[in-house]
Amino acid sequence: MFALGVSDHVMIAHSFRDPFFGPAQRLHGATYAVEAVVEAASLGPHAVVMDIGALRDLLREVLVALDYTNLDDHPAFPGRTSTTERVAEHVATELAGKIVTMRADAAPPLPAKLRVILRESPVAWASFELVLASP
Repeated sequence: MFALGVSDHVMIAHSFRDPFFGPAQRLHGATYAVEAVVEAASLGPHAVVMDIGALRDLLREVLVALDYTNLDDHPAFPGRTSTTERVAEHVATELAGKIVTMRADAAPPLPAKLRVILRESPVAWASFELVLASP
C-alpha cells in the first residue's frame, strides 16, 4: 500500500451543549493540526499516489471554510456537535468530494482510502477514514 500525506492547520472556536464536556461547554478556541493521507494499492500514471500539490491545495480549500469561524454557527455541526471526531469526518467528506472529481491523471487510482487526522495537542488526536470511489 502506498501513502501520500499533507498537513495544514485550522483555528476555530466552538462550545458543546452536552454536560459530559464540563468546562468545554463554554465557548473556547482550538488550533487543530490537520493531516490528510491518501492510500492506494498502486501508483498512478506519473508513478505517484496523486498530485501532492493538488492535495495540499484541496485541503486548504476545505479548511478555509472553517478557519477563524465559530463552529457553533456552522450547518455541518447542528446542536453544537463539533467534536474533534466530527470535524475530522467533515473535513474528510469535503476533501473526498474534491479528490474524486480531479483529472484522472492527478487523482489517486481507485479504490483508494482517505484518512484525516486532527491533532488537538501533541498528545491527543482523532481521525476519520473513508474509501474514495468514483463520483
